[in-house]
Amino acid sequence: MSKEVSIEVDGKGVKVQDGITIKKALEMTGYKVAKYPEKGSLFAPCEIGGCWSCAVEVDKELKPACVTFVKDGLRIGTSLPEGHVPKRIVHSFSGHTVGGVGTPWWLKGSHGYIEAACFAAGCNLCCPQCQNWETTYRGKGKAFTPKEAAETMTSTRSEFGVDRMAISGGESTLNRRWLVEYVRELKGLNPDPDARIHVDTNASILTRDYIDELVDAGMADIGPDLKGYYPETFMRIAAIEDKGLAERYLNTAWDAAKYLIDRYKDRVFIGIGIPYNKELISVHEIGLIGERLYEIDPEVQVCVLDYRPEFKRLDLVKPGYEEMVEIHKILKGKGLKAVICQTQHGHIGPEL
Repeated sequence: MSKEVSIEVDGKGVKVQDGITIKKALEMTGYKVAKYPEKGSLFAPCEIGGCWSCAVEVDKELKPACVTFVKDGLRIGTSLPEGHVPKRIVHSFSGHTVGGVGTPWWLKGSHGYIEAACFAAGCNLCCPQCQNWETTYRGKGKAFTPKEAAETMTSTRSEFGVDRMAISGGESTLNRRWLVEYVRELKGLNPDPDARIHVDTNASILTRDYIDELVDAGMADIGPDLKGYYPETFMRIAAIEDKGLAERYLNTAWDAAKYLIDRYKDRVFIGIGIPYNKELISVHEIGLIGERLYEIDPEVQVCVLDYRPEFKRLDLVKPGYEEMVEIHKILKGKGLKAVICQTQHGHIGPEL
């Protein structure tokens, strides 16, 4: 049996098993740990030390609870000091020639770089076909403050001579305070009217008040993904076994898309992402998604992503060009005006 160690949590001494994470120790001592942000709970969505959403004070130093291990005499504070500077792991600052879901379709056929992009580590989903899994799930790299990341992105913008600055992931929205402060810092460093700050997201925790904060901070473009019409499809694509949690994530994403369109379409460019691979989602369900989006706004940009074999789903067969043409026709047939489809030969634009 492992020995016990004595630690202090919020001023109270407790004994826990040696060799466990602070997150596990907090759970064992009665603290609520959640996969969806809730008041009074520790939000620990990624569990690989990438997003730092579960950061606590450890001997007066900020550390992620999910990958920091207990040791004898450790003093932990779950209420972070007012004014503390948030951190999260962000890397791969570079120029991007295609952009993301929230990039306007008419830019995607351009030659050369159209955006500067960075990728945040950690995700609350476990998509087996994740195309950026090394960033998403390894949790390695430098933990940036919002200011440090904004300065690096501003330099990257200058290096590649672009106006759009995107953050993706992993899941960029996990650490809410960090992202809002990052967008605000980036806006301050890039006050010119041509600067566009772009957030790509699975939208699963993107609540209405969170959207308001991001827009107020300076977000100008956003690309929320809708990973299904049915919760069962979302569970399959995101590898979420808890149906209640999957429904909450999916409902939040759909509500975010509608709220963005209803409230902000005149201030923010919105591109909706839809995944497609016949092994993951049916053509019928793609049609249902199209019908629902048409009811919200037939003019919204819809970008269909051709999910390819990657990560833990090397058995998948990437949809062929003609297959994506059919998906394009189905969505256009639902009345949507701005449908684009990612293919092995580049994007199919709104007009075939």
